Amino acid sequence: MENNLFKILRVDLQSGDWERFELPGREKWLGGSGLSALLFERFAHFEKDPLHADQPLIFAVGPLTGSYPMMSKTVCGFFSPYHGQYAESHAGGRSALGLRFAGLDALVLTGRASSLSALTVGSRAPQIVDAHYLAGMDIFAAGKLLRKIKPVTPGHRSILRIGPAGEKQCSFACINVDTYRHFGRLGAGAVMGSKSLKAIIVSGDSHIDLPKDKDSRREYIRAYDDIHSTVTQTDAVTKYHDLGTAENLIPLNELGALPWRNLKQTRDPGIEGISGEKMADELLLRQTACAGCPVGCIHIGLLRQRFGPEHEFLYRQVAYDYEPIFAIGSMLGITGAGDVLTLIEDVERVGLDVISTGVALAWATEALEKGIVSVEETEVKLGFNRLDPYREAISLLAEKANRFYSLLSRGTMAAAHELGGEDFACVLGQEMAGYATGEAYYVSQALGFRHSHLDSGAYGFDQTEKGQDVEKAVDFMLEQENYRNILCSMCGCLFGRKAYSLQNIARACRALGMDTDEQSLRRAGKRIQAKRWELKLKSGFSPADISIPKRYLEVENFRGKTDPDYLGRLKKAYALEIERMAGESKD
Repeated sequence: MENNLFKILRVDLQSGDWERFELPGREKWLGGSGLSALLFERFAHFEKDPLHADQPLIFAVGPLTGSYPMMSKTVCGFFSPYHGQYAESHAGGRSALGLRFAGLDALVLTGRASSLSALTVGSRAPQIVDAHYLAGMDIFAAGKLLRKIKPVTPGHRSILRIGPAGEKQCSFACINVDTYRHFGRLGAGAVMGSKSLKAIIVSGDSHIDLPKDKDSRREYIRAYDDIHSTVTQTDAVTKYHDLGTAENLIPLNELGALPWRNLKQTRDPGIEGISGEKMADELLLRQTACAGCPVGCIHIGLLRQRFGPEHEFLYRQVAYDYEPIFAIGSMLGITGAGDVLTLIEDVERVGLDVISTGVALAWATEALEKGIVSVEETEVKLGFNRLDPYREAISLLAEKANRFYSLLSRGTMAAAHELGGEDFACVLGQEMAGYATGEAYYVSQALGFRHSHLDSGAYGFDQTEKGQDVEKAVDFMLEQENYRNILCSMCGCLFGRKAYSLQNIARACRALGMDTDEQSLRRAGKRIQAKRWELKLKSGFSPADISIPKRYLEVENFRGKTDPDYLGRLKKAYALEIERMAGESKD
């Protein structure tokens, strides 16, 4: 590793031209989220439409990628067609190690291919390959053909592709990564579709250098062993391997914090049919892992479907986690584990983000109940816990089959603004994640950089702090956001937080030759935090103008009913901090 230099590959899909170049600043910007922001500032056109061909699509990894366990994420940076602002989405799979073993810290794509294409990237010259025959093809069928374009040893190749929803530029289309992982939120798949790019095939066909002198090699081995032991020989990540994040379903339901039926309820006895325990006991086939991770948190369920009058069955493997089960399960009132897997697979097949899809269809169901939309518009009679209508609606949404589904493909609130029903649209910046825990979480997702529960983990604050201390809540969110910026700039999995304290991150960096300590990491985290906010505000985000829909004021959970005064004060205080950070970056 040339310690302070980022290695970048930029490809112009329109002309076919490409360049490799280096950027200084690794110790200031680290990689991942920091590098993505640096490159976005350099290549983005703030005056142009998010889907304009000139806009960049960025994939960045971190300095520890390929060298330590759980450093398995890739950060995708782009101009989001969902809200018209700078956005990030993170994914695992083999993409991070593929880029690292191709000798890259980041891949930057600009331009629009002349016809539907696939891009192959490795340590040598990238190639743009005609892929017109993949037009309209679903994620799984396309994957089978794409594997033949670049046949390499399994484990050294990563295939990123979009489905029909990405080609149609649905605003919450995702990018599928190696079948079971995704750049899920805020429409990276639509950006890829706007570039006439069906797939990216990354071949890790080179190598990475580890420390060569004896003392450095010895320190690297000690640091690696200590982190690996924490991950594999303690209970730090046990839950992620056993039941996985689906373990959270029953506890959150018991707390009255699990959204049901478009957040009209926060608990329901039907949880028994879709719990993590139910999934593990009856449908779990195996656990697998992202490349470079020993945990195995990816839970694969076996979906068995009868296709004839006799006992004849098709079977498919479907990955599940807490968020998909909430979004396509409890949010839609679905109480059967097999039905949940069926809907997850349907969403995955067309290339939509599963969280946004489930929440959008939940809103559409209630809008139909209230007479705001008609069956003529939805084309199917949506109803909570009705499997077949939801299956049809998923296809209609991906195809933008009529005006209603075209509106809904822009996001739930965009459809509600046009048709009515904003009060019960479960949108906090984007369609909500599955935590109706209280005011801190609502504010964190509504105003957070990614509009994600992962921005600051504020749902944890709601569960541990019983009072209404605005200053304490904001301090928690800012501190967690700073730490998570550092870990995401390293491109570490957030499940590895217990293994990767700032002390351990600094030690791991030093063992690879970076001049890093805890204080320099904190400074880098604040620099990255400020730069991301500067870019988000520059692209149109106004935290003071964010409103939280009425449905959240109606929620009653283990904390009691939502307090609008506390919610308002907390939102105002956090908005001021965001504006302060953005201003510091400019200065």
